[in-house]
Amino acid sequence: MHALLIIDVQNDFCPGGKLEVINGDQVITVINQLTPFFDCVVQTQDWHPLNHSSFAFNHESKKPYDSITLDYGEQILWPNHCVQESRGAEFHPDLETKYTSMIIRKGFRPDIDSYSAFFENDKKTNTGLKGYLDALNIETVFIVGLATDFCVKWSAIDAVKCGYKTYVIEDAVRGIDIDDSVKTSKKEMYTVGVEFIDSSSLFSLLKS
Repeated sequence: MHALLIIDVQNDFCPGGKLEVINGDQVITVINQLTPFFDCVVQTQDWHPLNHSSFAFNHESKKPYDSITLDYGEQILWPNHCVQESRGAEFHPDLETKYTSMIIRKGFRPDIDSYSAFFENDKKTNTGLKGYLDALNIETVFIVGLATDFCVKWSAIDAVKCGYKTYVIEDAVRGIDIDDSVKTSKKEMYTVGVEFIDSSSLFSLLKS
């Protein structure tokens, strides 16, 4: 069986949001076309408290995109985004969610950020997603959403580590692209065994 993981398609990551991914909303049409073909659709949702340690706002003399060192390693500091109960944290209104069977909220612990759908940034605190997928006998995951170079990348790498055949659907992801980070991230994913596919090729497989 296979699952579709929709990563962080939220207002704050789309045009006009607090941490806008350029053309981030362009993934939505492709995702909406894909979801009816999957028995298991999981969405992730960034869900930060206002005092989150990854917000530059909470560190004196720091600005967005600076880095600091926390207990679990290097942490990029972000503009305030996807604050709990805010409009920015809501899923984009054009995203079709009726096929979603589970929502994974991440980044809600103030002292640790969370990019991956499977683990928080300490690489050991799990989100419960693996147990859910294993209970459904999922063997293959397809990943879409935002952003290619952060939450999509780490979700894909961790999916491989958890034992799943893993694909990133290239025309259904967009990146922030800090210092050519999209290109670097694709290399990192490819190195650990993530495969890349476009939606047109996937539709042919799903419809067969």
